Amino acid sequence: MQIKFAFVAAVLGCVVQTAPSAAQQDYPNRPVRLVSGYAAGGTTSLVGRLIGQKLTESWGHQFVLDNRPGGGTLIGGEIVAKAPPDGYTLMLVDSVHVLAPVLLKAPFDPIRDFAPVATVAYTELVLSLHPSVPSNNLAELIAYAKGRPGKLLYASPAIGGSQHLATEMFNVAAGIQTQHIPYKGAGPALVALVAGEVGMYFATTATGAPYVKAGKLKAIAATGKKRLALLPNVPTFEESGLQNFYTQKRAGYGVVAPAGVPKPIIGKLAAEITRYVTQPEFRDTLTTLGLEPNPSTPVEYADTLKASLAWNIETIAMLKKKGVKFD
Repeated sequence: MQIKFAFVAAVLGCVVQTAPSAAQQDYPNRPVRLVSGYAAGGTTSLVGRLIGQKLTESWGHQFVLDNRPGGGTLIGGEIVAKAPPDGYTLMLVDSVHVLAPVLLKAPFDPIRDFAPVATVAYTELVLSLHPSVPSNNLAELIAYAKGRPGKLLYASPAIGGSQHLATEMFNVAAGIQTQHIPYKGAGPALVALVAGEVGMYFATTATGAPYVKAGKLKAIAATGKKRLALLPNVPTFEESGLQNFYTQKRAGYGVVAPAGVPKPIIGKLAAEITRYVTQPEFRDTLTTLGLEPNPSTPVEYADTLKASLAWNIETIAMLKKKGVKFD
């Protein structure tokens, strides 16, 4: 009886150990939710749709984009951080993932509570103006804003977002004062700028370029070391006389999962996403949209997030010492 009991226990032990592995190999066997912390219409949603479509085609199960805007992406982040670590809830994030928690009271730790999967792309920011603002270059804009301290309104997708940070850095570097009007995502912020509700906005290349080309917005300067392929006539900030502005290690757009998702599932997702990003056709699609392909491994992505978080902490501390209030 003892021998029989030991044999049964051993068999059950093997079943317990192999069951998770079998489930991981079968992943995914049902729809997967891909959460975005923004309203529809922005670059994050655009990247999410592209990746979701590709994963759906590859594995035959829907990867559904779920926009959960608000709280500087903290609402969506909390949903994912508290989701079961089974790989069926993921999040499409940008650099705000390691920025908003520095400025706002976050219900999660952006490093500890998430498992990095893979990066997809990054985009530069384009300082864009409504046509009613009578400035056609950076020097004219700075002079215009200095003559009207606190009168020029600027939009951002969220309090504590990268565009919010970029604008406050610009204010300090240029010695101007502008007024912040936050929205729930890049889509609503762009709509507000085009409608003239605000005069200024740091748009991503992907979302801002079509409006600039259509003559609905004016592009004054772009971040980055070189001019943008989609907007070759727009000078960089360095060319416009503002040196070392908004330079950081790029977190870009990427996919994260709740901490604790089994490594085989993380590896499977990472390999598939990286396969897309390294394909010429998919890279061309990203480039056409104003995005720079940026594949990485989970370990590389983790290092980038940590470096970006450290940069954000240092930069925000500097801005606060100069009297900037993030509210």
